[in-house]
Amino acid sequence: MADTLYLEVEGTIERLDAWLSQNLPDLSRSRLQKLISAGNIKINDAVCREKKQKINPGDKLTVTIPDARPLELAGEAIDLSILYEDAELIIIDKPAGLVVHPAPGHQSGTLVNALLHHCPDLEGIGGVQRPGIVHRLDKDTTGLLVVAKTDRSHQHLQAQLKSKTARRHYVAIVYGVPKTETGVIDLPVGRHPVDRKKMAVVPEEKGGRPARTHWEIKERLDNLTYMEFRLETGRTHQIRVHTSYEGHPILGDPLYSSGGSSNFNLPGQLLHAERLILEHPATGEILDISAPPPAIFTKVLNRLRGRLQNR
Repeated sequence: MADTLYLEVEGTIERLDAWLSQNLPDLSRSRLQKLISAGNIKINDAVCREKKQKINPGDKLTVTIPDARPLELAGEAIDLSILYEDAELIIIDKPAGLVVHPAPGHQSGTLVNALLHHCPDLEGIGGVQRPGIVHRLDKDTTGLLVVAKTDRSHQHLQAQLKSKTARRHYVAIVYGVPKTETGVIDLPVGRHPVDRKKMAVVPEEKGGRPARTHWEIKERLDNLTYMEFRLETGRTHQIRVHTSYEGHPILGDPLYSSGGSSNFNLPGQLLHAERLILEHPATGEILDISAPPPAIFTKVLNRLRGRLQNR
């Protein structure tokens, strides 16, 4: 059943969508604008479909919020490694091979399908009964991923990523050995001008978006290096593009590395989202969640260490 809210305007003259956004923080501005255009907002009992409509102190608003409509995707019983869950969000340790969101070529068997099965009573995001994907991991990148269950948590978590208060730490094994112990790669990333499946370092004037990656060496392993990365921005393939551009592609990367991974029989790039630090949207508690790299990552790491010890 739809929820109906009755509000009285206080303060100065404002446009309708701005006032609603300030007074209904659990709903995103885009969601409110859709409610307006759908005729779900009344001003003094008259339907208003104009988001820029001026409202005055004393005006009485009726806001009808329909139930979230089902997402036209089927839930699927896919095993998930859940490290944290409550009514607002869920944090999982994603395995290699699991696509996050349905797309051409991957209409089923995705994380979204798994979450729809695991969370059948989702409140909904933007009026649709779906999980709120806050950030993504590539198909073969493993590790921590946070997903919102409510509109308010989705907004809050997205705002944390935008303001850089949420922190994401990754580990990877890369080719070569950087000359310094730490550094920052500050290069814009955009769609590759020729190969549309890839991203690349692209000047901002040609469509690239600012991208900043902090890195630190954890361990030197002869001609390979075990490294930690912290994302300041979250562009598609950011770490993979940045490391490749700097001459240190990630071991096993099928797109950005020229070879060598066959020696280790890898399913994909050895890139793992190891640690996630964020503020809980409802309680304000700081969640600091870690997940160790998968077995194949650890196996390669130990093999490389063994090579050094046997010399």
